[in-house]
Amino acid sequence: MQNPIDEFYLSKDEPIRSCLIAMREFIKNYDSQITEAWKYRMPFFLYKGKMFCYLWINQKTRQPYVGIVEGKKIDHPSLIQEKRSRMKIMLLDPHDDLPLKALQNIFREAKKHYK
Repeated sequence: MQNPIDEFYLSKDEPIRSCLIAMREFIKNYDSQITEAWKYRMPFFLYKGKMFCYLWINQKTRQPYVGIVEGKKIDHPSLIQEKRSRMKIMLLDPHDDLPLKALQNIFREAKKHYK
């Protein structure tokens, strides 16, 4: 039996599955202090033990996204606040390559908010 994190990715249809798996690898490889956890029935990533970001799929549009926990403190054109008080999300296009430059900029800014 697989763990719930692997099950989350493997249960998705293509191309969403590949998009989320690529995003998972990007996050895990971004910084050695980022660890993966299963919280709120979704894959979460912790930086120095604190919630950093998570991966999810918009239930209406079926579009995958990365949620940035301290997103409200980051001003970046790719981040969307919507009705969230603390977090912002970045929508991902499963038919396209990951926007690595934007992700690196957002993650660099996000890391500044963790002491």
